[in-house]
Amino acid sequence: MERVVVVAGAGRSGTSTVAGALTRLGLLLPEPHVPPDETNPRGFYESQWVVDFHKSLLNRGPAVVRTLDSRPEAAGLAARVPDDGDAARLGAWLDRWSDEPQLLVKDPRAFWFHDLWRRAVTDRGARLGFLTMLRHPAEVAASRDTHYTPTDRGEAFRRRRATANIAGWCMACLETESATRDDRRVFVRYADLLADWRTTLGGVVERLDLDVPLPFADPHPVDEFIEPSLNRSEAGWDGVDVPDTLRAVAEGVWEQMNRLADDPADAAAPAALAALRADYERLFDHAVGVALDHTNAREALVRRKVRASVRADYEAQIAELEQQLEEAHADDEDADEPPTRLPWRRRR
Repeated sequence: MERVVVVAGAGRSGTSTVAGALTRLGLLLPEPHVPPDETNPRGFYESQWVVDFHKSLLNRGPAVVRTLDSRPEAAGLAARVPDDGDAARLGAWLDRWSDEPQLLVKDPRAFWFHDLWRRAVTDRGARLGFLTMLRHPAEVAASRDTHYTPTDRGEAFRRRRATANIAGWCMACLETESATRDDRRVFVRYADLLADWRTTLGGVVERLDLDVPLPFADPHPVDEFIEPSLNRSEAGWDGVDVPDTLRAVAEGVWEQMNRLADDPADAAAPAALAALRADYERLFDHAVGVALDHTNAREALVRRKVRASVRADYEAQIAELEQQLEEAHADDEDADEPPTRLPWRRRR
């Protein structure tokens, strides 16, 4: 194994499309693969083991981290989860593919565990490269709304879901950019990939130093795989009901990520993104404050349900013990011997 390419970016940003194209350029996506479904009938191009591995980590932490988590502290929570056993599991999985020169890893959850992947790959003498897909946040929100939001939940639910999707997109971009600054990396606009995949992926091959012959053959299997019609959600905020302050932060992040797509070594973009992150964190604090009564009410309801559940369990246990006691007394009355002392009864 010489190279490992990790495809990052928020879901519905074109990650499946670029991963599918890279497999057609010769990179290996280890099997078994996550099967297609109605939300992605062309395939996710994800290794099932990788997805299961990341899910197990995200669900095991001190606070469950979602795939597209909007909390500023989410990355720190996720980073504390992996232990030496997890590193060994990942290393053993990579070793299964040690004879393959170029490995492809694609899962929207991968960026939460960037350091874990970096250590595992470099410990094996291979080179790690990051490819981050970029798509306008309004398009991402519209696509996620189309494929993942139930149609019968009402406008309030859709408004909250759209806000969470835009906020999660911001954090995914900010965290991925910050985590990969010391890595070989490339940022790819989804629109560029659809419009001219040869030029776009040619830049990826050169930037990540992939062992893929250039120029690409004509015709090529990628020609049949990538179609401009794949972009079914046009950019625009008119159909996305989110606060103006969040929209301003998202637009700022989009602008700076585009600078990195043009030049991954742009020195001004990281500082601008750091300022945008500070703006986002203030916005997040305000949002938590606005929703504080709602949050407290939900927590109180959960506590009440837990207390009721615990009380019901105790009452059921007491009822069972009383039944056992009655049965024991009935047995003692029928016997010639004195009543027995049940082992679970306290001595007086």
